[in-house]
Amino acid sequence: MASSEDEIYSIMFTSLKHPARRKMLRMLGDKPMTFSELVEQLGVSSSHLTYHLESLGELISKLDNGKYKLSTFGEATVSAMRGVEEAPEAETKHRLINLSFKWRTVFAVLLIGIVMSSIMASVQSFSLYQLSSEQERLRLENEQLLSWGAGTNKIATLLNDVIQIDLKKYKINLLDNIIEYIPDFDASQEILKYSLSSSESNLDARFRFRNNHFSLLQITPIESSPIYTQPRSHDLSEIARGILERYKAYSGDEYLDEMISLFNQLNSTGMIVVNNEITQGTLKLKVTYSGGNGEFLWTYTENGIDFAAKSVKMIFKNYLLIDLTDGYFLFTVANPRLDITESEAVEIAKSYVKTITNIEGQQVSGLTVKELVSVELAPHPRAGSNGLIPYWYIKLQLDRKILGTDIITIGLYADTGQVANVQMLAS
Repeated sequence: MASSEDEIYSIMFTSLKHPARRKMLRMLGDKPMTFSELVEQLGVSSSHLTYHLESLGELISKLDNGKYKLSTFGEATVSAMRGVEEAPEAETKHRLINLSFKWRTVFAVLLIGIVMSSIMASVQSFSLYQLSSEQERLRLENEQLLSWGAGTNKIATLLNDVIQIDLKKYKINLLDNIIEYIPDFDASQEILKYSLSSSESNLDARFRFRNNHFSLLQITPIESSPIYTQPRSHDLSEIARGILERYKAYSGDEYLDEMISLFNQLNSTGMIVVNNEITQGTLKLKVTYSGGNGEFLWTYTENGIDFAAKSVKMIFKNYLLIDLTDGYFLFTVANPRLDITESEAVEIAKSYVKTITNIEGQQVSGLTVKELVSVELAPHPRAGSNGLIPYWYIKLQLDRKILGTDIITIGLYADTGQVANVQMLAS
């Protein structure tokens, strides 16, 4: 069970801080509802509703008929919410401030009681590990913390089963949890940070989930190396293959089968050649490593264009996976053609510079380009879409400084030539 008041506050407010989830709890407080009814009345997409349902964790439960209802924990929480929301209005501003403080205090006390009693009632259901009494206590605390946010056991399974970090040996604390909507590619996003500590090892783990699908794990060792559930190999390709296969079992995504197959082809001689790459169909694998340090990158490629955002990447340092990124599931390819060539894009950018009259609020006129600095092809989605389009990122040096720098970047789409972004960069 949660061992401190700070942890209790973190658990409750992580679940209740989003207005859509508060509204959903109030709706379910009136009657059980189906998934489609919730979508219609909340006015959200199916993927967003799924995300919020999992984020509510043990506050709700699902009936055999498919309807969602409040759990006992959820009912108590809604009662506390209504008590705060229905607090009587004060006659004066001074009285309102005092009442607000009073009700915040009452709410905090209610939340502590609700969480403590609910956790006490629910911990009996956990059966992930068979451990000693002290280990069992630690496991229950970790399970409760990990169950909030991205969904029960998602993070624990990823760390324990995919990366093979032995969670039985660590005390886990939730340090941060941010939930936001990313309009650039129409996705909900949750970022969580945990600390894992023991007498032998300490590390931080940062997670990102997009549309409730795993997207990023970054591991930072603070002291010593992680404690693993299995003996560690000193063959980096073997470690990478194992993680990829276990990640496939974790996520179930079919595109990972193709990545495993491509990996095996590159390794068919029994040893992956350093700084090697192989392409099959629309999938490219590039491997770069030396000793225990290296990178394995699977990228969607078409017509000679690498769509970097649609990729799976692993980065290792001293045989430790420090970065696992998956954007393959999220992005599609809206246009694989390069309708605007590099030279055409540079000319469009140079011409556009001459038309600029305002940069970040500063009035300018008569700008000219001194020289081309660099050109990069970096496919990018248009706003509100996850469909990648070839995109030129052009860096130019101006004839004079604006906002303390003479380096300007022009971003334009390679299908239409439309300029989408202008920014001054430090030289």
